Amino acid sequence: MMRQRFHGKLGRRLSLLLVGLLMLLTAGCVSVGPDYELPELTVPTVWQEGEDPALVPAEDEVICWWTLFDDSLLEQLIEMGRQSNLDLRIAVARVKEARARLGVAAGENWPAVDAAGTATRQRSSENGLSAASGSDTVYNVGLDASWELDLFGRISRSVEAARADYQASEEDRVDVLISLYAEIARTYFNLRTSQARLAAAEGNLASQRQVLDLTRSRFRNGLATGLDVAQAERVLAASEAAVPPLRIELTRAINSIAVLLGSPPGALFAELSKPAPIPVPPAQVTVGVPADLLRQRPDIRRAERQLAAQTARIGIATAELYPRLSLSGSFAFEALEGDDLFKSGSRALSFGPTVRWLLFDGKRVRNQIKVEDARAEQALYRYEQSMLNALNEAENAMTQYLQQRDTLAALERSQQAGRRSVKLATDLYKDGLSDFQNVLDSQRALFEIENQLAAARGDTVINLVQLCKAIGGGWNPAGPQDVSKENP
Repeated sequence: MMRQRFHGKLGRRLSLLLVGLLMLLTAGCVSVGPDYELPELTVPTVWQEGEDPALVPAEDEVICWWTLFDDSLLEQLIEMGRQSNLDLRIAVARVKEARARLGVAAGENWPAVDAAGTATRQRSSENGLSAASGSDTVYNVGLDASWELDLFGRISRSVEAARADYQASEEDRVDVLISLYAEIARTYFNLRTSQARLAAAEGNLASQRQVLDLTRSRFRNGLATGLDVAQAERVLAASEAAVPPLRIELTRAINSIAVLLGSPPGALFAELSKPAPIPVPPAQVTVGVPADLLRQRPDIRRAERQLAAQTARIGIATAELYPRLSLSGSFAFEALEGDDLFKSGSRALSFGPTVRWLLFDGKRVRNQIKVEDARAEQALYRYEQSMLNALNEAENAMTQYLQQRDTLAALERSQQAGRRSVKLATDLYKDGLSDFQNVLDSQRALFEIENQLAAARGDTVINLVQLCKAIGGGWNPAGPQDVSKENP
């Protein structure tokens, strides 16, 4: 009778203890460590080149900037790269990894339950301390459960850090995506530039061959010297030597595009080797305002999420200074005979709280908190530096694009004058009113100008690509994400 009263009191005390622990869990849990707050960065209100009419500081976003060039093949290549590029697939896999790690961290909020079963054959020593000797087989089947109560936020801070890491990995994927778009376009424009330079070189060769034929004819008629013929042959041979390097650049560009699209080199040779003009950039480009970089540049957003994750890790380290409370229990059937295993008399159970509180560790935990503090400070500086780098890149890209447009306009005027110069020099030479050297000089100058003009046209559109990339163009920061749809 006394034994029954004793067990009744013990049960009531355990129940009261359980109720008290649950009340503490729901009302007294706190997350130690600093709560994250988004740092405020000082951003200029306008661009340095904001007064140029070619740049429009509107709020519209340059999302699919490659459509500005009105080139259907470029748009196809961009889409193929988005689907097949291997670097992008690696970035997507990193996002999946980070999402799974978030699920691992969130799983600590739930109890852990294990099921186990054993059948152990044991024999006691006849010469040992135990009076009993002999062999027995022990059967055991049951469940073990444990649940850590997150009293001081160790688990919640871990989930917070994992979620920020997951979001940072998504920003890294977007950064790879924007870089991929820019690299495909840049390589494609290099390809068209090489074709334009090659066309200029071949046109120059045709003109020089005509001059060589004219010089040989005049030589046969005694109207020109052998020196004139030799000089014409020398200039023609030197121009022919400039063609193979251009063909090499053309092949490299075609192969590079194929690799960017996840294909073997040369897979797109038949399609890309067909000559096409260098696209013409639009008269105006929307660049937004500097504050848009905080929203549009994934590298800035990634740095901010990394700062948030590191701030949460300070709380994880701080939680080690406080007690950790866990509830654990087990229920099992244990018997010496297999037939008796699941009978009521074979039941065994245990339940109770476990408290662990680190009392002395040689200041290991406090120094670890200092480590996380220092890392958070570094993350803050990296966030600020990423903003400065973005502003610097955007400003430089704007200046480079605008100045390249001026260079292109000047070369176009120079080309027109050079063509007139070649025609006049050739006509005067035919009439015997000018020296042959003037013809060679004017041809050489025209070829150099046309070569520079083709390169300048390519550089202009490439600089525009760099500008679109610098301002965060290439995706919609407010739109749906590709790989972030699942909840861990």
